[in-house]
Amino acid sequence: MQPRTVDPTDARVLERNYDYAQRNARLLSMWYECDLERMIELLAENGVELSANDEQLFGTYYHSVKRRSAV
Repeated sequence: MQPRTVDPTDARVLERNYDYAQRNARLLSMWYECDLERMIELLAENGVELSANDEQLFGTYYHSVKRRSAV
């Protein structure tokens, strides 16, 4: 039996991992070994809502990416 391959950028996986990281984008970016900016982009592109704290810190960039990816 082959092990299933999981895409870490899949919206459901990303949201679950964000929850595991206590809804902290900085922690999640370290876990994914990517830049914080890229992590915010991934969350926005996949429609994963930010925590209140992350919204306060990164909301402007998050919403600009979200608008851009909706076009």
